[in-house]
Amino acid sequence: MTPAESSPPALDTLEAVAGYLAAAFDAGDPDTMTEALRLVARSAGLTHLAAAAGVPRDLLAAAMNRGEMGLDSLLAIMKVIDLHRPAGGAPN
Repeated sequence: MTPAESSPPALDTLEAVAGYLAAAFDAGDPDTMTEALRLVARSAGLTHLAAAAGVPRDLLAAAMNRGEMGLDSLLAIMKVIDLHRPAGGAPN
């Protein structure tokens, strides 16, 4: 499910967050990616993503909400997504 769909998935696990962000990035639409980052920033799964990426949760949430992430943070998140997304990139 992507941010364009009406009902977002439960983003409470690292795998769910990784699958959701992977689908948003795969869509290739900047608005879709920005909305996905904002939704994840407000989710319970952000804690897991921040820990796995080695980025402080508060800083990551602020950057995701602004839609302005540093390259280091973005690359760290992309590595986490690649390692933890479910098969096929879709959320569970």
